[in-house]
Amino acid sequence: MMKNRQPDGCREVLKLKIAIVTGASSGMGREFALQIPQLYKNLDELWVVARRTDRLKNLQEQVKIPVRIFDGDMQRDYIFEKLQRELDRRQADVRMLVNAAGYGKIGNVSDIDLNCTALTRMTGICLPYLSKGSRIVNLASAASFCAQPGFCVYAASKAYVLRFSQGLAAELKKRGILVTAVCPGPV
Repeated sequence: MMKNRQPDGCREVLKLKIAIVTGASSGMGREFALQIPQLYKNLDELWVVARRTDRLKNLQEQVKIPVRIFDGDMQRDYIFEKLQRELDRRQADVRMLVNAAGYGKIGNVSDIDLNCTALTRMTGICLPYLSKGSRIVNLASAASFCAQPGFCVYAASKAYVLRFSQGLAAELKKRGILVTAVCPGPV
């Protein structure tokens, strides 16, 4: 929601402060979506992205701030186009982006599309809306530190997430935007 104030005859527009969580229908993404509104009291909305609409609606009932649902497959263009339109339309101030969408299946090359390509694309879409003090959290994995026979595509995709996060952190340091790669073990 855009808020207009007119101090001393001037018009000031306050941007909508949001957090975006991908993979919010389950696992760590869902947990981030539940925790963020408790930690960031000044958010106006939480935007959640995942394929399973019913789970996102259930999540919406549990969160105490307005939740915008973006249901869709992050391996398809339409979800990114929809998010881009809404970010532009709302002139959002993205305070936090959590890239938690992803999965690991033994030997599945499509892991690269979701774990790497979608995460990179989502970050690129949100970058113009991040400002000093914003944070990006990318879900990597302990698997990013070692090769795993039979699970090598997943491990390699998560190594990409870790290195991408490290490089992005260095690039965004001057803008005051923090980037964190979370590398959990099996969950």
